[in-house]
Amino acid sequence: MLLKKQTVWLLTMLSLVVVLSVYYVTADPKTTNQVVQQNKEKETSSSKENASSSQKIKLTTKPASDEVFEALRLERQDELSKKQEELTNKLASTDLTPEEKSKAMDEMKKLTETANKEQVLESLIKAKGYEDALVQADSDEVIVTVKSKKHDKAAANEIVQLVNQELGNTPKLAVEFQTN
Repeated sequence: MLLKKQTVWLLTMLSLVVVLSVYYVTADPKTTNQVVQQNKEKETSSSKENASSSQKIKLTTKPASDEVFEALRLERQDELSKKQEELTNKLASTDLTPEEKSKAMDEMKKLTETANKEQVLESLIKAKGYEDALVQADSDEVIVTVKSKKHDKAAANEIVQLVNQELGNTPKLAVEFQTN
């Protein structure tokens, strides 16, 4: 019974990797890279750092467009699919011990949970009235990029509270507001 669940899960992940691979092969990479590069050149950022109970919060404002958010999402999805592919290859390997395979499976579950939490946070932030949001959570750092016309410390604190409710207190948390 357990073997069948693992097989179904493995096939699901492999099909996800195949679909994402086809998407990236057919996507126009020059457009994405040009948009990101242009944004970096035009970027005017004003950074304000707040220190609160063992957290370092960074507030940044930059000009943005929908293409920048899409480029960031694609980059995040690409990194996630690469990590999942590596873990899937580990699981398929016959050289690993059962403990190592179990550890790889736990890492894959953690990646999936983190991706789900990122999506939930993005939805919650959008529900607060922001145009768009992108959450990138690593093991010790969370970067929240929000597309909004209003940007101030109160809005950043509201986002920080949402992140802390969903992910718990993180050592490093950056909130970036991107304007049109």
